[in-house]
Amino acid sequence: MSQYNSPPRMASAEGRLIRPIQPTVTYVLLGLTVFVFAIQYLTQYTYGVDVAAMLGMKINTSIEAGEIWRLITPILLHGSLLHLGFNMYALFIFGPNLESMYGHGRFLALYLLSGFAGIVLSFLLSPGPSLGASTSIFGLLAAEGVFLYQNSGMIQNARRMLTNLISIAVINLVIGFAPGMNIDNLGHLGGLLGGAMFAWFGGPILGVRSGYEKPELVDQRTPRQVLLAGVGVFTVFALLALMEIFLV
Repeated sequence: MSQYNSPPRMASAEGRLIRPIQPTVTYVLLGLTVFVFAIQYLTQYTYGVDVAAMLGMKINTSIEAGEIWRLITPILLHGSLLHLGFNMYALFIFGPNLESMYGHGRFLALYLLSGFAGIVLSFLLSPGPSLGASTSIFGLLAAEGVFLYQNSGMIQNARRMLTNLISIAVINLVIGFAPGMNIDNLGHLGGLLGGAMFAWFGGPILGVRSGYEKPELVDQRTPRQVLLAGVGVFTVFALLALMEIFLV
């Protein structure tokens, strides 16, 4: 959890008040992903085929044939219990704090846009099939890093936390590029890029306004900026996917 210093800036009265909230979206995403994995396991055990994965994982030829839902559904699918466990643990660690800062709707947008960006980059550059929430998880890592950087004056030990975060991301990427590892690192890079783009232009900018009893922490980012950031990230990666489908 981030710790805040005495604020160096004063926010306008229009800033969104930041208060502790229940990480509802984080828990819903956790529950939904685990539920989908249970369906994967049951169908594989019963019929010998992972029906959900066959219908929803990233398969380039299927996307090119018009099954564009495969550009987002892979974030709900996993190849093993260990795969699921790693990703859901990361969501549990990073999700609540980010959701508290972002708010429910913007956090969900971050998660989905990061996953979409990662899958699109994998679709463009990697011929193999893939699945997993790690594209979204890497987007959360990027968003946490951008948050620390843009609000370093408000957060104690921001530089140290940012360094640790970068180390985690680099180590995971290096592991993904190691020989014999069946990891879609291009998807991870795409998730990092999509999450960083949305966070840079639409993530929280902290400030303080004078309250009746004590100063209040607020987010100075306007709804219009958030909307433009989300539309911008989606448009960039959607156009890249469409170009690959129709022009290549």
